[in-house]
Amino acid sequence: MATRASGTPSKAAVYARISKDTEGVGAGVQRQVADCQNLAESLGWTVADTYIDNDLSAYTGKPRPEYARMLADLADGLVDGVLCYHMDRLTRRPKELEEFVEALDAAAVKHVRFVAGHTDIGTGDGLMMARVMGAFASHESASKTRRMERKWEQDALEGKPRRSGTRPFGYAADAVTLVPEEAAIIRQLVDRFLAGESTRSLCVWLKEEGVATTSGGNWQTSTLKQILTSGRIAGYREHRGVKVAKAVWEPIITEEQHRQVLAHVEARKRSGRRAPQRYLLSGMLRCGRCGNRLYSSARRDTRRYVCQAGPDHFGCGRLTVVADPVERLIADAVLHRLDSPQMADALAGKVSSDERTAVLSQALEEDEAQMQELAQAYAAKQIRMSDWLTAKKPIEERIENTRRQMDRMNGHTALARVAGQGQELRQQWAGLNLERQHAIVKTVLDHAVIRPMTPGVRKFDPNRVAPVWLV
Repeated sequence: MATRASGTPSKAAVYARISKDTEGVGAGVQRQVADCQNLAESLGWTVADTYIDNDLSAYTGKPRPEYARMLADLADGLVDGVLCYHMDRLTRRPKELEEFVEALDAAAVKHVRFVAGHTDIGTGDGLMMARVMGAFASHESASKTRRMERKWEQDALEGKPRRSGTRPFGYAADAVTLVPEEAAIIRQLVDRFLAGESTRSLCVWLKEEGVATTSGGNWQTSTLKQILTSGRIAGYREHRGVKVAKAVWEPIITEEQHRQVLAHVEARKRSGRRAPQRYLLSGMLRCGRCGNRLYSSARRDTRRYVCQAGPDHFGCGRLTVVADPVERLIADAVLHRLDSPQMADALAGKVSSDERTAVLSQALEEDEAQMQELAQAYAAKQIRMSDWLTAKKPIEERIENTRRQMDRMNGHTALARVAGQGQELRQQWAGLNLERQHAIVKTVLDHAVIRPMTPGVRKFDPNRVAPVWLV
């Protein structure tokens, strides 16, 4: 190793690291820093900067920002010595040790000291000892990782929770005891999601209600979706994204609701539909002249639905209706219909629909698992491409057919959540957000045909609107 003139470092670096900050306050690394500063004082070294990577492993290979900054400062000559508590705080990977030695060599830095373990990597014998210690540290880290992973797997198979820094919403710090107020919120979120409301709309509602996450922040759609789709709230223990056991904690929602949520997520993913922005009946009106879909279109201060001509819309371009009166008419008809005898008839088959959903969910899981096994067999060169394509087609057809049936079952589920509540919803209607109103209308209305205007009639004519009901 190249060396500069011997002497006392005038701008030494103190490096501290800890893999897991269980206290959450950085106390572990601060103790390392204090010990390194004491060592610097005893050696007569001057500390120029301190580099701290808290709660970061030196074994996984993940970037350590402060370690990288220290290497850059060594290369730039900003520091001329390194103090660290122990070799394993600096690195636990033999490859990284060699890179560190190369960085020292390139910068002509030979002053490196450790509080525990007086290894001098500036000498041949010291470097050999450091390499041996690094190999042992790497082996111990790998062994520890294997032991931890085995323990996590065993806990998962026994349905025990995996403890983390942040408690799961709906449960206490032990990840087992229910928090009744939060559990009630999760049930309400699931109901509204299955009724057609989006995670974006639900996040807005949570913020308006002053409900924070367990870390005290605002809800994000990704966080909420993770909770709604997790097996945890249905009483399942998951490991590496797969349900492996019944959990030891009490579920918040039923297994059936969990299946419905997953099916609803898949249906939305395939449809690609966006939530309405300003128009209640987006996507649900048809032109009475050509049968084409009507599109929202504002003119000055008036919201309208229009049949648009042109290569992107293919309509006749000869029909327009003002939005407000047709939306009020449809909303009133929907709320009236929710309390009608037709709804009672529609709900009569709810139990059989729920049982059918469970059967379909199981079939879908089995077919998706078979598709995965098939792909793995091809990747392992156990089957040829022609065999893979031949076997793949019927499985894909079964999956698509099952998903179509589940989409229809989800329609029954959404209806069951609002049927018979027309009067109650009428009182709440003005206070519901647009997306919630849109979801309620979709449960009973397939579409409405807007007939052409009667010549000479300027005001809105209710007879122009012909609803086509789902139930």
